[in-house]
Amino acid sequence: MKQQGRFAWLVISLWVLSLASALAGTNAGEAVKDSVAERMLLYQRDNGGWPQPGGNAINYKLPIAAALKTRLVAEKGKLDTTIDDQATTNEIKYLVKAYQETGNEAYREAAERGIRYLLAAQNAAGGWPQSYPDSSSYHKHITYNDHAMTDVLWVLTYLAEGSNGFSVVDKTLLPRAQRAIQRGVDCILKTQVRQNGKLTAWCAQHDSHTLKPANARKFELASLSGNESVSILNYLMHLPNPSPEIKRAIEAGAAWLESVKLTGIAIKTVEDANQPKGKDRVVVASSGAVTWARFYELDTDKPIFCGRDGIKRYALAEIENERRVGYAWYGNWPAQFLMNDYPAWVVKWKDK
Repeated sequence: MKQQGRFAWLVISLWVLSLASALAGTNAGEAVKDSVAERMLLYQRDNGGWPQPGGNAINYKLPIAAALKTRLVAEKGKLDTTIDDQATTNEIKYLVKAYQETGNEAYREAAERGIRYLLAAQNAAGGWPQSYPDSSSYHKHITYNDHAMTDVLWVLTYLAEGSNGFSVVDKTLLPRAQRAIQRGVDCILKTQVRQNGKLTAWCAQHDSHTLKPANARKFELASLSGNESVSILNYLMHLPNPSPEIKRAIEAGAAWLESVKLTGIAIKTVEDANQPKGKDRVVVASSGAVTWARFYELDTDKPIFCGRDGIKRYALAEIENERRVGYAWYGNWPAQFLMNDYPAWVVKWKDK
């Protein structure tokens, strides 16, 4: 009986070990897999970057049908890679995290290919275009729009610092990342717009040769940004031992954001059966309210608005309903920066 008991215990122990090994994905040498990461590998192009199909972010939580999988494999060589709306930078960050959690080398290698893509995409001015290698239309501009370039700089900074899990990335990439960061910061300083010799803020996109503010889509005119300028300033404030030039850029940007805040108005979305989608967006008086425009005229700092006809206007009500309700023309983007982040930075670097 004792022998039978020992045998039964041995069988159970072996079964438990086998089950644990299977759950860990170690049977037969199989790597542990993350379903989201696996889909990211399918979408990654041969040049290391990721696309943004149809201009929309990819939902990696959705399963991939066999036909789509076949198409993605066939499209590996396409040159439609971009950093728009966190494409490529989002995947790199996720894959680094997935590698840490699974130990799957394929994820780390894919993240490193993505980083190499970012390094290759940096242009001669030190900035990043929205798309690379596609240089058509506005895709070639230095792109701060929707925080594209600062997203890249944060990824490279995580690598340079070994933070956010990036200590697992190939160490030979560090010197290149550090140089790219320095060139990127120099580009930011050179593209900060001056009005009558006075530093202000940044446009959502700048010409990669002249460094001047540039148009993008029909409704995105060359202007000063009340949105993207905040993400640029937040990145600059993260830099250790900021130079006098960096300090001046931050101080000037903060002063400009403070000077262009709009008080006493609020933006409301209202029901309107007469409109194509049954709603409208209107500006209303609101005592004590503070907001900022997305775009300010380069020379006057007046808020500007533009429909798909490309004509500049000075009131939200003057552009078509589709653009009024389909774009973020006003927002509170600088509020946290001016109230908390910038004052803390001033205290930290005062007299240093």
